[in-house]
Amino acid sequence: MKIAVVGTGYVGLVTGTCFAETGNTVICVDIDEAKVEKMKAGVVPIYEPHLDVLFERNIKQGRLSFTTDLAAAIEDAEIIFLALPTPPGEDGSADLSYILGVGEQLGGMIKNYKVIVDKSTVPVGTAEKVREVVAKNATVDFDIVSNPEFLREGFAVDDFLKPDRVVIGTESAKARKVMEELYKPFVRQGNPIIFMDEKSAELTKYAANSFLATKITFMNEIANYCELIGANVDDVRRGMGTDTRIGNRFLFPGIGYGGSCFPKDVQALAKSGKEAGYNFSIIDSVMDVNHKQKFILAEKVLNFYNGDLKGKKLAMWGLAFKPDTDDIREAPALYMIDELVKAGAEICAYDPEAMPNVEGVIGDKIKYASNQYEALEGADALLIATEWQVFRTPDFGKIDSLLKEKVIFDGRNLYDLIDMRNKGYFYSSIGRETVKK
Repeated sequence: MKIAVVGTGYVGLVTGTCFAETGNTVICVDIDEAKVEKMKAGVVPIYEPHLDVLFERNIKQGRLSFTTDLAAAIEDAEIIFLALPTPPGEDGSADLSYILGVGEQLGGMIKNYKVIVDKSTVPVGTAEKVREVVAKNATVDFDIVSNPEFLREGFAVDDFLKPDRVVIGTESAKARKVMEELYKPFVRQGNPIIFMDEKSAELTKYAANSFLATKITFMNEIANYCELIGANVDDVRRGMGTDTRIGNRFLFPGIGYGGSCFPKDVQALAKSGKEAGYNFSIIDSVMDVNHKQKFILAEKVLNFYNGDLKGKKLAMWGLAFKPDTDDIREAPALYMIDELVKAGAEICAYDPEAMPNVEGVIGDKIKYASNQYEALEGADALLIATEWQVFRTPDFGKIDSLLKEKVIFDGRNLYDLIDMRNKGYFYSSIGRETVKK
């Protein structure tokens, strides 16, 4: 099939590349000329495991190409995917200006029947709005479909090629047939393509992400309570997770969720509810608790040093909101950096992928190390903000020699309490006993 993908962010680029991998001809469109030229030259503009291999292969084989010319890209396309940003406004609502703007352009460009697919995460009712703006200038038939993505950054390629399910919102038999044909190669093992109306499909994405955010936040509250009463959240988590009604995923406590999806989608669902006259009390609580959780580790550091961080050098491992991505949107590390630097601390950080993005946002507010051990040189303590695999089994002998004191604040519970006690560390984690030297 011939496909156009408008937008080359995480969702658009993975979508276009993976559709090309199954034999389709895909043109990806972006207004950023420099970005398009780099992609034409084979440069992947984001970090996502395994994407580079598929990207390079499909460019070489002529199935994946890039342009800034929207009209040329959609001319022969049977399906047009809109994978455009929907950033949150100040009130939490999703900004639909990019999607509606492109929709209006498409109306005057399409010369034959097209299936136009909302791939971006959008509020309930967006399909209707896109249909209206396309129809203003269209002289041919078209269908609007809602096809939300369920991609985890760090696992996006796998998630796309082997989806748990594909959700498609359409009440058009013609569009349904086109979408079913497109997704057949991805569900050969029997995972379902679930068809529903557009509004239900739009809400499914928000509901799924908000539920997962709620699960994470609930465990963070349990972890905070564990610390007060002397319980161990690791044991509680295992006890809960073996209940098949609950499951063991998304039960790991930490320093709050971040990224491009959960914060934005939870806010947007709450805002959509208010617009419809419904107050999501649970969602409001989730947002409040998650915001506070991002400061938990910084509070532990401040308490340890009696609120005085002047002259203190802190090493930080991890900046991305999660491992295996360079995404720093709503990353807890950024909240901690802001709080600790205000208190007088000097921070040297290391992250395998996210440092250029952080430097682009906060500049020289902190120092950046070329490896995890360089960050430790002369530091008073180590803070762990992201659970990259490379941080899980470090050389503690080297850590001992580089840190001024054996002090670790771990926001991801990477290390065993008994092991840290035997090594002679002060070790403060989330929802567990604080190990004291």
